[in-house]
Amino acid sequence: MPLTNGDAHHTRTQILSKQKNLDYTKALEILDSEYKTRDGLDVRSLVDSRENGGLTYNDFLVLPGYIGFAASAVSLETPVTKRITLKAPLLSSPMDTVTEHSMAIHMALLGGLGVIHHNCSAEDQAEMVRKVKRFENGFILDPVVLSPTTTVGEAKELKEKWGFGGFPVTEKGTLRSKLVGMVTNRDIQFYAEVDDPVTKVMSTDLVTAPSGTDLNEANAVLSKSKKGKLPIVDEHGNLISLLSRSDLMKNLHYPLASKRPHSKQLICAAAIGTRPDDKRRLQLLVEAGLDIVILDSSQGNSIYQIEMIKYIKEKYPELDVIGGNVVTREQAASLIAAGADGLRIGMGSGSACITQEVMAVGRPQAAAVFNVSSFAARFGVPCIADGGIQNVGHIVKGLAMGASTVMMGGLLAGTTESPGEYFVRDGKLVKAYRGMGSIDAMEDSRASGSSKDAKAKSAGTARYFSEGDRVLVAQGVSGSVLDRGSITKFVPYLIAGLMHSFQDMGIQSLSQLHEDVLEGKVRFELRTASAQAEGNVHGLASYDKKLYS
Repeated sequence: MPLTNGDAHHTRTQILSKQKNLDYTKALEILDSEYKTRDGLDVRSLVDSRENGGLTYNDFLVLPGYIGFAASAVSLETPVTKRITLKAPLLSSPMDTVTEHSMAIHMALLGGLGVIHHNCSAEDQAEMVRKVKRFENGFILDPVVLSPTTTVGEAKELKEKWGFGGFPVTEKGTLRSKLVGMVTNRDIQFYAEVDDPVTKVMSTDLVTAPSGTDLNEANAVLSKSKKGKLPIVDEHGNLISLLSRSDLMKNLHYPLASKRPHSKQLICAAAIGTRPDDKRRLQLLVEAGLDIVILDSSQGNSIYQIEMIKYIKEKYPELDVIGGNVVTREQAASLIAAGADGLRIGMGSGSACITQEVMAVGRPQAAAVFNVSSFAARFGVPCIADGGIQNVGHIVKGLAMGASTVMMGGLLAGTTESPGEYFVRDGKLVKAYRGMGSIDAMEDSRASGSSKDAKAKSAGTARYFSEGDRVLVAQGVSGSVLDRGSITKFVPYLIAGLMHSFQDMGIQSLSQLHEDVLEGKVRFELRTASAQAEGNVHGLASYDKKLYS
């Protein structure tokens, strides 16, 4: 005869009351041996319980574990591809109202990754990649170099273009030519004679370091000097590379920054499609310094994507490629076999996406993430849970279902770093946000007719329609999202929330979470509609929901 809940509690109390000096692990061993079960469901039972109606993030909770460490001890380090690891499991979506160079820069500085959208010309996208790669470096191996004949006006234009104003001047105006001076922002800011050569304003009292100086030694020299830049020169005085004081400060302020180990440049990712023209786009992105390319398709299991993955792995073996989107093991198998270094999971779960409603194709996100990621893990392929993320709890659940990282669109669209301007609607400060399958986005990509630029631009929404389509079928909507402030405050809030959630679960790292979930140590509970209502704000006449400060 099965035990009732009251009997179960009484039995457990009796078991534990007979023991002295128990630690948590021993207590669990005793309960397992004497009582034969634990509270809640293991992950497979959880997913199977909804096999006749797919599981979403709101359908379940993670049960608490034992807290034996501080939240600050939690490590969120995680792979985003087979070869590249991040300090935080957070990505911004390649949407034209979410990620351009500003978002990509700040996501990388905060330990995550921004994926630059491709609803623009190939040249514009490559320029955004270049800005990310130039933003923060260790040794700047390809600095912008001026010649003695460069004018003050040209130097000011370069400052506007690149966002910084410190340039070395060499005899030939190239790297590996003799260094003759440095032009700083202070030298040109108020100088009125724009046609004068920079030799009239440049500084010649320079502090340099010899070639072969390592990064720590160079940083020490730079920190002791009062200069903004430290040129590295060979024995003949030729410029080899450059070190920036602003980069030194960024290293201090952003210790989690996602950087390449050797160049110390920020990691940059960008999306492309699978058309023939995307091969030229990819070439420009690689030349700009791209680290990760994401093949952007609403349904990734296609001959076009498989052939593109094979092409990329052969042509650019040092470039990591993420395939998708997929929601089934069968879809994933095709892309893994083609050589994908990572997978993107999700179809129709985004806040501005109506694919499931219109196409009747897709899968509830939690079920999709568990099934695909558990399969991909057998081949060492990390997975991104893309879509359905509305709060910290959803991020936790996506990771608990096996994802290595999560991708956010609408959650980041209202931040300062997202593209677009703020406007007021119904007395609230908002920003525009649209799905890339919305009519607005697709019509924008066709707006310029048959010009070369239009053809390049149309690639951005090719994931939802073909050029020969006469009728556009929307798979997304356009709308607006509330102002969330800067991601320099919002993303740290997300990271802190994740660390406290892991502490509540008794989990100290993301790798431990994945292991303990599969071993049945992390337990889950299904939620009814009433339980979901109970777990949210209720019974108040009014309230303010301020999430962070």
